[in-house]
Amino acid sequence: MASDMPFEQPLFELKKKIAELRTFGAEKQIDFSEEIRRLEERYAQLEDELYATMSSAEKMQLARHPQRPTTIDYISTIFTDFIEFHGDRLYGDDLAIVGGLAKLNGIPVTVVGHQKGKDTKDNIARNFGCPHPEGFRKALRMMRQANKFKRPIVTFIDTKGAFPGNAAEERGQGEAIARNLLEMASFRVPIICVVIGEGGSGGALALGVGNKVLMLENAIYSVISPEGAASILYKDASKALLAAEAMKITADHILELGVIDGIIPEPKGGAHRDPAAQAEFIKTAIWEQLQHLLSMNEQELLEDRYQKFRDIGRFTFNQEGNHA
Repeated sequence: MASDMPFEQPLFELKKKIAELRTFGAEKQIDFSEEIRRLEERYAQLEDELYATMSSAEKMQLARHPQRPTTIDYISTIFTDFIEFHGDRLYGDDLAIVGGLAKLNGIPVTVVGHQKGKDTKDNIARNFGCPHPEGFRKALRMMRQANKFKRPIVTFIDTKGAFPGNAAEERGQGEAIARNLLEMASFRVPIICVVIGEGGSGGALALGVGNKVLMLENAIYSVISPEGAASILYKDASKALLAAEAMKITADHILELGVIDGIIPEPKGGAHRDPAAQAEFIKTAIWEQLQHLLSMNEQELLEDRYQKFRDIGRFTFNQEGNHA
């Protein structure tokens, strides 16, 4: 299958054998039910083993799966009454960022996220989910409005990073990202961020300053893309899978480091295997966190967000007085 990743090849081969045996048995009127049963048991066992022991590099492949659900997919299934906003009122409309007004279980919210394309043409239009400055300013415009009208903010993070081209730099890429960080830290409404695929560099963090930051089970979150890290560490971008193992970019690692607050489970084999079930998992997690945050007043929300990010990267001293 075109949707299978390289590490899933043994499953694909076994599934193919089962299908061939069924077809051959039907054609020749031969009963292969026992053989098929054994193969299906072997398939289930292999599937459990494969997905329970995935490496960081394999999870990175799932996070980048071309059929993985995107922000628009989740908005259409998790929220109701969505009204999309366009443009940053300064330069243009960056399609790498989507968002607008919606309702979550009847509560008005503002939802914003990175958007990758569904095919080559769409990816080119959306710049492969890598925003220009106007994309981040578009997101900030929506979040400012949410703060003004006391609406909770939900962000979906899925980008390799901000677009690094000359035009983006000329229009103030660094300033746009920094402005989002500054203002998101000061908003007086609940902010919930969900890493649904890739969370790469400042392009991800520009939508990632929340009271609660969650990650999908097979998502990745990193200060630089594995390709970028491989270019620096190994002088070879093709060693991205090796870099991914060293960078601790998976949800388990990020939770252990205290950067995120929780992991949202995925259907076996990844979110693309059952997008409807994945959307329900995300909706449940967001609603649970939102119920807690809505009980806080504005000052408590600010303090909660401040302490969350102050606690990241703490260190202690050992008895000799050295950093530990």
